Order: sequence, then C-alpha cells, then structure tokens
Amino acid sequence: MVLQFLPSRLCLPLNAPHFHILPSTSVSLSRPNRRTIPTMSFPSSSSSSSASPSVTDPNKEEEEQGKVAQALKYHHQTKHSFTNYARGPRGLDWANQPNPFRRYISAPLIPLLHFPAEKQAITDDAPLYSSLFHSLPPPKPISQSTISQLFYDSLALSAWKTTGYSTWSLRVNPSSGNLHPTEAYLISPPIQSLSDSPFVAHYAPKEHSLEVRATIPSGFFPKFFPENSFLIGISSIFWREAWKYGERAFRYCNHDVGHAIGAVAMAAATLGWDVKLLDGFGYDDLQKLMGLDIFPEFKVPSRPIKGKFPDIEFEHPDCLLLVFPNGSNQFHVNYKELSSAVKEFLNLEWKGKPNSLSREHVCWDIIYRTAEAVKKPLTVQSGEFPVDQFQSSGICSENSYKGLTVREVVRKRRSAVDMDGVTVMERETFYQILLHCVPSGNGGKHRRQLALPFRALSWDAEVHAALFVHRVVGLPKGLYFLVRNEDHLEELKRATRPEFNWEKPAGCPDDLPLYELATDNCQELAKRLSCHQDIASDGCFSLGMVAHFEPALSDNGAWMYPRLFWETGVLGQVLYLEAHAVGISATGIGCFFDDPVCQ
Repeated sequence: MVLQFLPSRLCLPLNAPHFHILPSTSVSLSRPNRRTIPTMSFPSSSSSSSASPSVTDPNKEEEEQGKVAQALKYHHQTKHSFTNYARGPRGLDWANQPNPFRRYISAPLIPLLHFPAEKQAITDDAPLYSSLFHSLPPPKPISQSTISQLFYDSLALSAWKTTGYSTWSLRVNPSSGNLHPTEAYLISPPIQSLSDSPFVAHYAPKEHSLEVRATIPSGFFPKFFPENSFLIGISSIFWREAWKYGERAFRYCNHDVGHAIGAVAMAAATLGWDVKLLDGFGYDDLQKLMGLDIFPEFKVPSRPIKGKFPDIEFEHPDCLLLVFPNGSNQFHVNYKELSSAVKEFLNLEWKGKPNSLSREHVCWDIIYRTAEAVKKPLTVQSGEFPVDQFQSSGICSENSYKGLTVREVVRKRRSAVDMDGVTVMERETFYQILLHCVPSGNGGKHRRQLALPFRALSWDAEVHAALFVHRVVGLPKGLYFLVRNEDHLEELKRATRPEFNWEKPAGCPDDLPLYELATDNCQELAKRLSCHQDIASDGCFSLGMVAHFEPALSDNGAWMYPRLFWETGVLGQVLYLEAHAVGISATGIGCFFDDPVCQ
C-alpha cells in the first residue's frame, strides 16, 4: 500500500519518468485516541535491480517486451484517481468471504511448541529488539524448539479479536485488509521430534503446526545446501485479497510477500540465523518444490466474471528463502543441477487435499494474466553464492526504544485504525527509525542491501521514501526525501522540481541520506491524496515509497515487477516494528490516488 503527497502549491509533474509510485505501506505515527494505540503513517512504492535478462533471440525479446507491457498495463489499469477508482467489488460478499486458513486435508499434522508472550528477561534466547540491528546472537541448532520459535515469531497468529458476533484472528506478519493471502512451506533436512526424513511441510498458523506433505530424497540437502540450513517457501492465494480489493489485489499480495520475508528474517535473526532469497529458481521449480502443481491449471476468462471457480483458489509460488547460520562462508549453488533435482519432486507421494475457501468467486482476469506474464524463468548460473558480512545499522538515539524483546515487538505489533492528531515525535527518534530503514547499515554509501532485514533480498536497493513530516519536534513541517540508493541521488534531483532544497536537515546523522526538499503543511493534501482518510494526516509523519520503476523492468524483465513490491513490504515491516518499539504504532494505507501522488 502506498501514499505520496506533496503540498498543493508545489505540485508539478516529475521531469523524468523513471521514478514511480507503487502501492506499499503507509504508516502514520502518533499517540492514539482512547480507543486506539499510537500510530504512524507511511506510503510506499518500489523498484529493483538484478541481473539483466540476456535476451538475444528476437522472438524471445519480443515475448519479453509483451510481458513487460502486460505488467505496465496492469499497473496503470489498477490506479485510483480523483474521478475513478480501480475496478473492484461494489460491496463485500460476506457469504463467500474466503477461509483465511488453508489446510491440506488428511496430511499428517505435527504440533509445534508455543512460547510465553509476556515480558521476557533479556537473554540470548530473548534479545532486545534494537540489539539485532547491531549484531546477531550465536546460531542455534535446528530443532523442534527453534523451528517452532521461528514460525511463532514470524507467521503465527498473534491474537484473537471479538466484537458482537464476529471473531477474527491477527497474525505476526501484517496483511492488507487482514486477509492474509500468504502461505508458507518448510523444506527441511530431518529434525528430531518432527521428522526422521527430509520433508516438505505446509505451515498451518491457526494450529501452529506443520502439515507434512511429502518426504524427499535424503541426499538433497547435503548435496546442494550448507550444513544446518533449510528452506522456507512462500506462496500467495490471489482470491483471498481479490475478494475485497478486486483488480488491485495483485499489488497487495506481493506487498504481503515482502512483509512475510521481513518477518521471517527478523525471527531468524533472533536465533542467530541468516536469510537469503534464492532468486535463481524459476516459477516452475518453486511450484514443484512446494508441491503446488497439485492445483489444476486455472483457465482465465476473457473478462471479470462471477461464478463458481474452485480452481481460482490455487497457490501461486512466489519465492524461496534459504535459512542458515549467520557467519557462514559463501557456498556453491548450481541452479541448473538444482532444477533437475527438483523435477524429481513430481514423483514424490504428496499427501493432503487442499480445502475449499469459498463457495462462489469473482475472477478479475487481469490479475491472472499479469501473474502469468511476471513468472520468473530459471536463471541458469553456477558459482559461489555470495554471503555478505552482516552490517550493523546506525545509532543516534538508542534510548528511543522501550527495552522490548524481539518477541514483544513482533507479536504485539498491531495496525492502528486511528490517530489522535496531537502526539509529537522527537527529532532523534525520527532519525533513529530512519537509520533502520536504510539498506547498507552503518558507514559507507547506501546501495547494497547488507543490513537487517533487507539483506534477505538479492538486489541493490531501489526503493526510496518521500516523507511528509507533520509533527516532529525540531524539524519544520514539510517534504523530505530518504535516498536508500545513493547512486540514484543525481537522477532523483533531475526528476523533481528544481526549487527543491536537497539539504540535510538539522542534526541529521552523517550516515543517514535524508534531505529536506520543501517546508510547508502537508496534512490536508496527505488526507486528500489518501482517498480522503484522516489517518494519513493525523500521524507524526507519513511517507510514500518511490521506485526506479520502468528501468527496473526493462533492465531485468517483467518478473521484477512483483519484486518491487516485495522490497516495499520489507521496508513497511521495519516501519511497523520500529513504531511499536518506540512506544507508538503504525498503519498501512492501500487506498491512494496514484498519479496525483506521483505529481
């Protein structure tokens, strides 16, 4: 979800088309009303850079251009404007609200351990939240306890809410509309008390259990992955999000993938584990690895249509994360050999039948056409898998944090529904939050993603943040810009108004690339651009994420489109956690007027 606002008298189109707004997270920081907790408000968008698609065949080049065109068509068709909203349901069909919990019926269910959520003593097993950004604890062995803890602190249920006759759950990982399209899979070597053989299991958050779907060949992990490592697969069920948001749902599903990546990276860090995206895999490999070819191919209709489409409840495999002990040396990865080994997964005995989520559905055809266009092919490469040294984040106001453990922060984080409009934030707290939002950590030029949790991603930072400061003590109200990839600084200056100051604000740390652009009161415009929602103007500040958009697609391929949202989702996750850690709260705003925000 994303927001982007500029004072009305400063509104002008960008001079260059390279930077773009994508839906991401809007966060608003503030003290809450009596019926809410304090909050933050920030918008988002994204872009990414990876290896270029080496397309030499003219037919393949034309095919790739068509895929990029489909991604751009989707992005433009799903924009909101002052006069027209993206297509979606005119009301909510409560009778067909999707079941938020996928289960594989008849698959063996193995319970995981639960852990105390109350105040913890600060130990190696329960480190302070802020300490993880400076160094990781020693790695723990893979066991029933540590695997249980990883899921408990990343993708599990965190609370149940009840009002009237309605009851619903909340989860550790945020989700647009609390609809949770994201599913997770554990692909692991044998773990005592869980499985005597290597296995693939689906994580069932309601039960906090693993559904064992298949056992895999014993030589798979020793041959391809470092010792004491395992894999986490992430998939999306588009229908869950489309039920409420219609065509815009594909944006939100991918943003939620980013939230999940960030959540897993933070929980793994608590255990002394590192996380890296294995982005050489293609869509087909991920589908086989997670056993998702069990779903029939969905035949996409030619237009939006309502009816009974059980096949629309399929899971789209998004990505694969390698979890391994921090401090590990680089290791060899041969994606071609890996892909060949994964083909044998088709011959495994897969257990469990996926449950039905709704009786009737609405198919928004452009979602599925775009998902097809942005499928990533296998990257045939062999060589050393780079494991960059952990880079600590900058410190300017450690006292801003409230002494909470990681678990207290991640499990008690909530999305605020209201802001009080009066709470203020100290300038040093504002700077400290932003120091945890830049990718390269303490010292040096920001570009590479080396700091927690951004180091899980496989490309240089492409997402920046335009900040609209409402109530930060010691900073004038106005528009500021956080440059998360400093290689883009000069291009950003050329792409925006020549009148902007581009000056470091007072007291800004040297290693924080934050710039004051213009001073003015942005609150009314923030509200207007965020679909007239008060929450966008009532926080201490809000922000919009800006991406190097079309170049990222043309340089890499259409498959970069969802990855832009993943990066905004990781950044949004950090903003959520930072808000709670300093004693306030944050929320994401998915409804914003795209082009006016960009202007």
